[in-house]
Amino acid sequence: MKLKHIILFATLLLLISCNLKSPGVPKEKLNYVGRWESLSMKLVITKDGSVEYERVEAGTSKSANAPLQKFEGDNFVIGALGINTTFVVSKPPHEENGIWKMTVDGEELQRTMQ
Repeated sequence: MKLKHIILFATLLLLISCNLKSPGVPKEKLNYVGRWESLSMKLVITKDGSVEYERVEAGTSKSANAPLQKFEGDNFVIGALGINTTFVVSKPPHEENGIWKMTVDGEELQRTMQ
C-alpha cells in the first residue's frame, strides 16, 4: 500500500513540474526579452520564459513571478497550475530614437536591459 502512495505522489510531482515549465520565448518574440520599466511598473522576461512583474499604483502593489505559458498575438500569458494572467500589449516592442519601448496593460515601458 505504501508503494502505491509513493508512486502516486511521484506521478503527481512529475505532472506539476511539467506544468510549471515554460516553453521559452519563441524566436519571433525575442524582442520581448529584457528588463522593462516605467515609474510604476517593472517587467522582466527571460529567454527561457521566466517572467517577473511588479506594479505599484494608488498605494497598492501587485506582483507575479511565473513562467510564460504562451503568446496570443502580441499579448502574453503567464502562470502555472491553471492560474494564469494575461498581459495586454497594445504596442509590441519597437525602437524609437534608439530606445526600445512597449506598452503593457496601458503602461509605456522602456527596456533598460536585454
